[in-house]
Amino acid sequence: MAVSDRRAEKFRRVLASRQRDLTVVLENIHDPHNVSAILRSCDAVGVLRVELLYTLEKFPKIGRKSSSSANKWLDRRRHTSVAACYACLRREGFRIYATRLGESARSLYDLDLHSPAALVFGNEHRGVSDEAAALADGNFHIPMVGMIQSLNVSVAAAVALYEALRQRLNAGKFATPPLPAGEREGLFDDWVRR
Repeated sequence: MAVSDRRAEKFRRVLASRQRDLTVVLENIHDPHNVSAILRSCDAVGVLRVELLYTLEKFPKIGRKSSSSANKWLDRRRHTSVAACYACLRREGFRIYATRLGESARSLYDLDLHSPAALVFGNEHRGVSDEAAALADGNFHIPMVGMIQSLNVSVAAAVALYEALRQRLNAGKFATPPLPAGEREGLFDDWVRR
């Protein structure tokens, strides 16, 4: 399939910023609008792949309109158990941080997010499961000063991802393309076919 020079340039520019060592884990998030919004934020900050951890809920159908087709440009990997998902991420060098209020939870702004990090976001009603929180390397919260002590899951993901982006920009992680040239070219070819 042929692609215009302008589109090819955009593909190459975006691929030069993709971060293999930043991901999100969506644990049983059932609202397709929330999933779509999270995928859109992932694309915006350069996430390469999203982890889909669905143990209780069915994976929601994602519409092109609500995600602005962001799901098209993200790799997705499915998991059916917390332990297997986390084991896979740890083999790849990720530290896993789950969103959870509690005394041991650290502020988002105290996390090292320029190192390999997986951020876990849970179901809209139940939050992150006890298992996902307990097996994580740490739990974090987003500081709030209002009456309500929670954000919509898609907003929470966006806030956390943009903190990761800020840290990574400050650390110079975008100064040179994070992915090797051969991998970028393979992804480019794949994107042309999408």
